[in-house]
Amino acid sequence: MDAAGVEAVWRIESARIVAALTRFTGDFGLAEDAAQEAVAEALVAWPLASPANPAGWLMATARRRAVDAIRRRATLQDRYALLAADLAAGPAVDEELDPDRIDDDVLALMFISCHPVLSAEVRVALTLRVVGGLSTEEIARAFLVPVPTVQARITRGKKTIAAAGVPFELPAAGERRERLGAVLSVLYVIFTEGSTATSGDRLLRPEVAYEAIRLARTLAALQPDEPEVHGLLALFELTAARFPARTAPDGSPILLEDQDRRRWDVAAIRRGLAALARASTRGLGPYGLQAVIAAAHASAPSVEATDWDRIVVLYEALGRVAPSPVVELNRAVAVAMASGPAQALAIVDELIASDRLPGSHLVPTVRGELLARLGRRPEARAELELAARLCPNQRERSVLLRKAATLS
Repeated sequence: MDAAGVEAVWRIESARIVAALTRFTGDFGLAEDAAQEAVAEALVAWPLASPANPAGWLMATARRRAVDAIRRRATLQDRYALLAADLAAGPAVDEELDPDRIDDDVLALMFISCHPVLSAEVRVALTLRVVGGLSTEEIARAFLVPVPTVQARITRGKKTIAAAGVPFELPAAGERRERLGAVLSVLYVIFTEGSTATSGDRLLRPEVAYEAIRLARTLAALQPDEPEVHGLLALFELTAARFPARTAPDGSPILLEDQDRRRWDVAAIRRGLAALARASTRGLGPYGLQAVIAAAHASAPSVEATDWDRIVVLYEALGRVAPSPVVELNRAVAVAMASGPAQALAIVDELIASDRLPGSHLVPTVRGELLARLGRRPEARAELELAARLCPNQRERSVLLRKAATLS
């Protein structure tokens, strides 16, 4: 088996391996380190002789590495003896890594990776590393930060968890519900970066977005009675359904009104609507409401045939349960489509007056579009040029500059 095969096995099995090792050793950092050592050994051994049970091989090797590490800690001799005895008794590796089994270990791992004691950027890096199975290089490429920065975040996260004495266990039901928001927000950040890259020369980073979808599916299977989990999954599926039509072959963006909707992923839309139906059974939260908005777009045959009045109402509801300037800006776009640009411009100008999105290219982008529709071309061009200067994504910037040039 070559390196690609090792990476594929690791991506699929990493969360369960690290979770099982953490439960086995009681040490989150040690578990992750031992698992990585097992992968490094697999990269050397598997091209020579592929194991019959790759996941079991990784688990057994990682357990041995964990025991070796504990044995080297002089102050933990008693604990080593206990673990060594457990290992000698036979760990039932295959049972622990049953591919059809989804247990609470992975869920506990998610809650540890997204623990409130960690900063937002550490939560993202740690989740992608220990739950998603991504390498530090992959995470660095996804978020356009240096590899040492990602490594430092992961190391800091493991040290913080150890210092805080975070146990490897699921929080109690009430606390789990309180902390679920942190897990969902991390997945949302990961997906958002994949669906519209913050910076760089690509509009989409689909591999990042699809990793968020995979993690959301896992979470939905582990927490089937949490409506917002299904709401988030629905939002991801319905948004990702548009990916095939959002860029041209050369990677340049294609605006919503110009997209060939026949290229939208019908299977993803079906999955999204099914997840949304599950979310709707117990009331919709912020992610569920965003999914309903995405569903309205997904079900419309064209921009003109979209039910913009309904979308305006949905953004108003979203603004009540999760107020934010971005929600207000999106509401302004919907208002412009439903009632015309003048009313929408008043919403945007109010955002500017309150300085709620300072330095964002989104506000001048929307304002420039509205001014262009109102025939105020010189003002519109100035706003779009400002938006281009503020926009860190090269693909988006090129679109803004092309629009500005048409207004000269």
